[in-house]
Amino acid sequence: MQIELTQHVPAPPAAVFERYVDHERWVDWAGVKEVVLRQKGHPAPNGLGAIRVIRQAGLAIEEEITGFDPPKRMTYRLVAGAPVRDHSGEVTFDADGAGTRVTWRVSFRPLVPGTGWLVRRALESGLRSVLEALAKQF
Repeated sequence: MQIELTQHVPAPPAAVFERYVDHERWVDWAGVKEVVLRQKGHPAPNGLGAIRVIRQAGLAIEEEITGFDPPKRMTYRLVAGAPVRDHSGEVTFDADGAGTRVTWRVSFRPLVPGTGWLVRRALESGLRSVLEALAKQF
């Protein structure tokens, strides 16, 4: 299954990218309960190879940063914590007038056959909420 969402953010790509990839500060604005950086990436702390655990609504989702190209793009894969397989995500930051167009693409397979629509709906809602909160930061 695939999801693609976009959000205009009224700030330059470099500023939006820096705010987005600062995982531990997501608790300040993204509506998550806790973010723990299990492993620092390169460049430290949030770059390639970083492993983060995001706790929200009774879930603990572990993600690994698989691509890091400031201020244009970040990719990740889900390591554990959700009822999906082969979950990968890409977030891009493109100049859009005086701001930035953030595009979040996710692909996954549901763990339980027949539940993809439900997982997609929940995931879309969560991603949209983060993107809207990101836009309100500027």
